[in-house]
Amino acid sequence: MKENNIKKVLLLGSGALKIGEAGEFDYSGSQALKALKEEGIHTVLINPNIATVQTSEGVADRIYFLPVTPYFVEKVIEKERPDGIMLAFGGQTALNCGVELYKEGVFGKYGVEVLGTPVQAIIDTEDREIFVQKLNEINVKTIRSEAVENAADARRAAAELGYPVIVRAAYALGGLGSGFCDNEDELNVLVEKAFSFSPQVLVEKSLRGWKEVEYEVVRDRFDNCITVCNMENFDPLGIHTGESIVIAPSQTLTNSEYHKLRELAIRIIRHIGIVGECNVQYAFDPESEDYRVIEVNARLSRSSALASKATGYPLAFVAAKLGLGYGLFDLKNSVTQTTSAFFEPALDYVVCKIPRWDLGKFHGVSRELGSSMKSVGEVMAIGRTFEEAIQKGLRMIGQGMHGFVENKELVIDNIDKALHEPTDKRIFVISKAMRAGYTVDQIHELTRIDRWFLDKLHNIVRTADELEKYNQLEALPLDLLKQAKREGFSDFQIARAVLKGGDMDANILRVRLFRKSHGVVPVVKQIDTLAAEYPAQTNYLYLTYSGTENDVHYLGDHRSVVVLGSGAYRIGSSVEFDWCGVNALNTIRKEGYRSVMINYNPETVSTDYDMCDRLYFDELTFERVLDILDLENPHGVIVSTGGQIPNNLALKLADQGVNILGTSAKSIDNAEDRNKFSAMCDRLGIDQPAWRELTSMDDINEFIEEVGFPVLVRPSYVLSGAAMNVCSNHDELVRFLELAANVSKKHPVVVSQFIEHAKEVEMDAVADKGEIIAYAISEHIEFAGVHSGDATIQFPPQKLYMETIRRVKRISKLIAKELNISGPFNIQFLAKENAIKVIECNLRASRSFPFISKVLKINFIDLATRIMLGLPVEKPHHTLFDIDYVGIKASQFSFSRLQKADPVLGVDMVSTGEVGCLGNDTDCAILKAMISVGQRIPDKNKGILLSTGTAKQKIDMLAAAEKLHEKGYKLYATGGTHKMLVSNGIPSTLVAWPGEEGAPQALDLLHKKEIDLVVNIPKNLTVGELDNGYKIRRAAIDLNIPLITNSRLASAFISAFCEIDLDTLEIKSWEEY
Repeated sequence: MKENNIKKVLLLGSGALKIGEAGEFDYSGSQALKALKEEGIHTVLINPNIATVQTSEGVADRIYFLPVTPYFVEKVIEKERPDGIMLAFGGQTALNCGVELYKEGVFGKYGVEVLGTPVQAIIDTEDREIFVQKLNEINVKTIRSEAVENAADARRAAAELGYPVIVRAAYALGGLGSGFCDNEDELNVLVEKAFSFSPQVLVEKSLRGWKEVEYEVVRDRFDNCITVCNMENFDPLGIHTGESIVIAPSQTLTNSEYHKLRELAIRIIRHIGIVGECNVQYAFDPESEDYRVIEVNARLSRSSALASKATGYPLAFVAAKLGLGYGLFDLKNSVTQTTSAFFEPALDYVVCKIPRWDLGKFHGVSRELGSSMKSVGEVMAIGRTFEEAIQKGLRMIGQGMHGFVENKELVIDNIDKALHEPTDKRIFVISKAMRAGYTVDQIHELTRIDRWFLDKLHNIVRTADELEKYNQLEALPLDLLKQAKREGFSDFQIARAVLKGGDMDANILRVRLFRKSHGVVPVVKQIDTLAAEYPAQTNYLYLTYSGTENDVHYLGDHRSVVVLGSGAYRIGSSVEFDWCGVNALNTIRKEGYRSVMINYNPETVSTDYDMCDRLYFDELTFERVLDILDLENPHGVIVSTGGQIPNNLALKLADQGVNILGTSAKSIDNAEDRNKFSAMCDRLGIDQPAWRELTSMDDINEFIEEVGFPVLVRPSYVLSGAAMNVCSNHDELVRFLELAANVSKKHPVVVSQFIEHAKEVEMDAVADKGEIIAYAISEHIEFAGVHSGDATIQFPPQKLYMETIRRVKRISKLIAKELNISGPFNIQFLAKENAIKVIECNLRASRSFPFISKVLKINFIDLATRIMLGLPVEKPHHTLFDIDYVGIKASQFSFSRLQKADPVLGVDMVSTGEVGCLGNDTDCAILKAMISVGQRIPDKNKGILLSTGTAKQKIDMLAAAEKLHEKGYKLYATGGTHKMLVSNGIPSTLVAWPGEEGAPQALDLLHKKEIDLVVNIPKNLTVGELDNGYKIRRAAIDLNIPLITNSRLASAFISAFCEIDLDTLEIKSWEEY
């Protein structure tokens, strides 16, 4: 039975999405809040991430958009006086914050009870020495390691254990500050880095090449335990589990191995005393059946989101209920709705998780995978065979691959090296090696990947070889076609193998017609969590070619509305589109239609079993969406809430006669196609930056003579590497074009004039048949040249002329009418003095929709969905001019994870997440937002290093430098900046650049921790200039010192912390503004 004295609970969120801590915590937090609400408990949430579903109306009773740090959490506790607090649902951020508050005695002071796993048990799993001691008490083996507090001890420990060793920081997430060392020199470098993230560092023996296996276990306070799911990594130990392909349930363990590890997992969590959910990670040696426990996480993790989606057992929901004191036998499994939560799921399908990296966006990043996580998102594929699941998954990641075979040829100089040293492309190297005649045994020796997996991959290659023997579809034996389909081949792969070349779009349709005419179509299967022992009640579905009948009875009543999801989280498309999708589903349901979702991202709320009436956990490819629409026969499809993936399908689907709700596919094409959009603007008399699509170097030079440098260059066909670049002189232009692609008639390049010192303004709006119903205008703090996804945005705008706002509205009205928009759209403008130019227009929801909806308190997506369903809507009563507070959206960067990448901002987006904070004025909001994304107010006893770019940027920074001096901060500056400060009467200490003579050296000051904020602004993005400051910027990131590389943002942040005292900040919830 549950405890009855709990009336109000505080839940800590995880803040901005970052590498290693992403959408999975939006999912687990939302689940927990749902469980608490069901019990009639008043919930309070602290989470500055304004883009997520959990910070929406109706999820928690009160929301605070504040940093998840001990200081702010204590303030909220003091104000709200909750009875209990939950720490396990906000990732490592929430866990570390909770441990700190517990140690400072804050919970005791206000009488707050920690629900779920006791804090002492959390400390037992996080602190390495205590953890090893605890497991020794019950004779469980752990990896030999030593926890050290300084570098000398680390060297001694490594010598005693014997190299190779692995170094890792305690209390860190996703292997931050960790890596392998083969000798003492490598050790010294890593240890310094690890100590900048944590006071305690572990040196442990490396077991590279063993298998990594993981169990998800649940325990209630009456000591009942079950294991929900076990999974194994495709890659051997040595690659962080967040970087590895993961298969569930495990395929290569024998029955005795499986039960041995299961029994151990239960023994461990009973001994530590976990209440709720946790995961146990093992290293396992298949030769000797020997094992070691790697770690235990006493919180919901990435893998628990995966396990919930893979089995249909909602772990976070159950964990929240257990935290309230229930037993497992009291709870129903809310997916099957018949069995109790005390059953262990059994799976009759294979699930495959594949990570998504975006390393191409970063300048100079190392591509090798290791013990520190770099992936930004993940996908989950479901199939009846391993071959089907892995091929589906490789298409889902969205990296331009069509599966395991039939891809564009990878160019690899040394296959042996590429197999032995894993990068983000290794799975495709295996495919190439098999084609080049490597045997399974040779590949196993080089990669240590289990032979079972390699055999299965070899089956795919063999089938591809068979298909390639035929040259026309009619000659293809039906059995071979069916076999290929069962192994996850797409129509595209079959077309490329058999029809060899030509117009691929037409060929795909030929294959589709051919297989449909022979009755080769997929069937829909339900995820029933107990392998069909009990009938499942939920419509949690996937498509497969292994099966004979559909598990769903289709009524064909045209009452379904299908929403296309946003796919894998990546840089540029993440949780904000999940928020849009979920809100569209809510409105569709409310209006009496059947809501249907297609998405395959296990981290999201949109793929939760009760968010819609039917969930297809499957691909968002043209082929698969059509397969589903053939079965569903819906009223219509919504493509405008899932970002770019569904938007790109609009035209192709419309050609097949699919009813696209809202703005027509033709209009979408008119806005996406640069030539058509540009011609329309000229016709309407709307100004835009001069641009041309050019096919030779001479044409490019001629165009530049007209407009002058700097210019923005965009190759239409992008090889790996930079997609866009601002070039400020001739050498740079020539070098970039060589790097991007040879300019030719086939691969033209778009060159446009780049306007310096211009303000960027965004218009987010919803229109009905060309008339604007609701709109929001926001302004960037940084000048144009920083991608809108990386910029700091304020709304309502604080520094725009009324005249500018009027013009923006006028132009938007013209465009909306001309394209006859029905639904959401977004336009980006450049404003300089009073001239306004249009940069681009997207006929879909944009990244900033959740932010402006929540600040304005008008749900834009709800409005847009009602319009797309053809329902009458009225204009909202209040507009952005009625608001007396400010919202600031700040970006979260994850450079510390991306070894060697240069942390500068440019026209390509590099941030992984965002926060949004509210305040009575800009200073107030900016301070909360900057602390939320990991900046800190500099320590008075340490200095601030300024090195500030061009003369204009130096002048921009003057007022800020003066404020710092008045506040009593010690300033350090490099050459030019020092001169300028002296001539304006501001004292500073001159420091030497790396490679310059003299003392003090900038890098020494950073290493000695004498500096607590670095402002380093590159003059421009030329290679020489970037190299110049790169060492300083990279050192700041690696040593965990706050860094700002934009003068306008630096001025805003400095002015905020100089003008405002933290203690005077008002602690107000969203509802109170």
